[in-house]
Amino acid sequence: MEPEPAYTPEELASELLSASRTSVGDSLRSITYFDEDNEEQLYLRSDLEPGADLVGFADNERLGFHSQVAYQDTELGNYQFTIRVFERGFLTRVIVGDHGCFVTTDEMPTEEFEELASAVGTVLGSHDPP
Repeated sequence: MEPEPAYTPEELASELLSASRTSVGDSLRSITYFDEDNEEQLYLRSDLEPGADLVGFADNERLGFHSQVAYQDTELGNYQFTIRVFERGFLTRVIVGDHGCFVTTDEMPTEEFEELASAVGTVLGSHDPP
């Protein structure tokens, strides 16, 4: 029999939403959780249209699983998070162990990304993947 996960998906989603909202407020656009095999959009702001290519985005962000290994123990230190800049906003990817999250936001000051990445990383680090 498989062990019970240390959390429920609803708890993880709630904590990621809370951490992200606390960090970036109304600039938050969406939150997507992913692991090597699956992705799930946990939040989408009500003024945005559903239908983004989550699988395509998640497949691209899964490359971060390799990045955290490739950048391990470099002179720069360990890999922490990635920011992607778009015409109308940003995507911040955080990976901890075998799971990750990407959060999209409106434009905002760049110093807020470190706070966002730290908050999301803390939540991911406190939840072992099922």
